[in-house]
Amino acid sequence: MSAEFPRAGFWRRFASLIYDTLVVIAFAMLTTVLYLLAVQGLISLDVLSIGNAEDVSAYIQNSPLLYGIRSGLLVLVSVAFFSYFWAKSGQTIGMRAWRLKVQTLDGKLISWQQGALRAICALLGLGNLVVLIDFKNKRALQDYIAKTEVITLTKEENKRIYRSLD
Repeated sequence: MSAEFPRAGFWRRFASLIYDTLVVIAFAMLTTVLYLLAVQGLISLDVLSIGNAEDVSAYIQNSPLLYGIRSGLLVLVSVAFFSYFWAKSGQTIGMRAWRLKVQTLDGKLISWQQGALRAICALLGLGNLVVLIDFKNKRALQDYIAKTEVITLTKEENKRIYRSLD
């Protein structure tokens, strides 16, 4: 456990997750638009045939393969978002706003692999519910699995980390 900064509780994590969810939704929308354009391009090149579907969206919805690819892309974008920010600075956009930082148990930045594992094991944020019953350690399910912790920073340390990214 970090001797310098306390571990974050549930409500601060939850507030941060709300911020990050809005950002991930924006990335998901962009990903979906680009995917729709790619499928429409393949239809225009006669690589795919829309058949009896009303439009491209209905075509994707009715095709298990195309629907699966879209779902996989959305998961990939979400995992990449969290992994990138956690590996780069230990903070996502929401975590920066709420002065949180994820790190290894010895205080270092986590790896991309740890970030991906942590994002997947978070179970869409439900893993944070473990913090409500883990009074002593204040670690979520994803923290235990990925061997990480989330700490609450001082305003000064939060600003220092933000400035160091330039």
